[in-house]
Amino acid sequence: MNPELLHLIDQISREKGIENETLVEAIVSAVLSAGRKRFGAADNMGVRLDEETGAITLYFERKVVPVSDGSDDTLEISLEDAREIYPDANLDETVEVPYELEDFGRIAAQTAKQVIIQKVREAERDMVYREFKHRQDDLVNGIVTRVEREGNLMVDLGKTEALLPRREQSFREVFKRGDRIRAHIIEVKRSSSGPQVILSRTHPVFLMRLFEMEVPEIYEGIIEIKAAARDASGRAKIAVMSHDKDIDPIGACVGMRGMRVQSVVQELRGEKIDIVQWTEDAVQFVHNALSPAKAVRIEADEAEKTMQVLVAEDQLSLAIGKRGQNVRLAAKLTQWKIDIRNAQGAEPDSQRQEALRLAESVFQPAKAVDEEDASAAEEQSEASSASTLSPEC
Repeated sequence: MNPELLHLIDQISREKGIENETLVEAIVSAVLSAGRKRFGAADNMGVRLDEETGAITLYFERKVVPVSDGSDDTLEISLEDAREIYPDANLDETVEVPYELEDFGRIAAQTAKQVIIQKVREAERDMVYREFKHRQDDLVNGIVTRVEREGNLMVDLGKTEALLPRREQSFREVFKRGDRIRAHIIEVKRSSSGPQVILSRTHPVFLMRLFEMEVPEIYEGIIEIKAAARDASGRAKIAVMSHDKDIDPIGACVGMRGMRVQSVVQELRGEKIDIVQWTEDAVQFVHNALSPAKAVRIEADEAEKTMQVLVAEDQLSLAIGKRGQNVRLAAKLTQWKIDIRNAQGAEPDSQRQEALRLAESVFQPAKAVDEEDASAAEEQSEASSASTLSPEC
């Protein structure tokens, strides 16, 4: 039976990916719990498992006395009985007296079984947690196993199930059970039922990971993604730079005939993506980020971290974007407050004023796993006043 135990430990270790030492500790803990179930709590009780032979020994540490009166056999042992086990035993020594496991009752054996199962499950959960904790912000593929009433998705990642909350899904997306899905891990946390992996398809990092997968130059580090911003209405901006002066970062991301960027757009269900050149010059970066609009002049206030952008009247609507979308994304991308002004000095008409009023200046990706936290994050978004856009998170 003992060699079979060693074989079983090796088999479980290979199948579950759990270290042998963890399984040995689980078995020792199980036998100790069964012993306490059988004899009650005893401080002098111990368990040993020989990893070479597989022999399990339950023992009591007893003090050697001249003659045991039999009042407490778990604490003392007579010198005569001790020398039957240890011929060199002497008075007042402490010896380990083994107990036959075959004498365990059914209840004690059931207790041992439950402890082993519990320890193995805990080891599996810890292993999964450690693995996915190191993969936070990675891109993962899975299969939708369940669609909950509130729109949350449960996604099978192989070793564990992950949660894709409704708030982390685009309004363009509709998934059903059995669909293959790609997302990125935004959080991994412990819970009573095991590690909880939270996914997202709306976070800017998801967009960056998709470009890394489609553009070899980004994966190799030749081109670097410096920043990304996404809007819930289905548009995004991404800022890139090249570490090789002979490689155009925008052209590399677009690809021949737009194949690379189209692959990303297809994955995002038609989301429009602006790819802009990143530069250390903040003024030039803001100018690039407002693309496709062209600025006449940009004045920077370093103290307030504000950019006042003057554009021609025919570029005003383009710079602001539908419901303030373009300038809002530019503010998120550059992390500067942007104030759009008419270069001719005329105030925008009422329609443009309305667009500016509706432009949101606060952007905070939802990373909380609880619905209450998500609601709190959404309530932090407020409409900006006049034409000033803030990138603060």
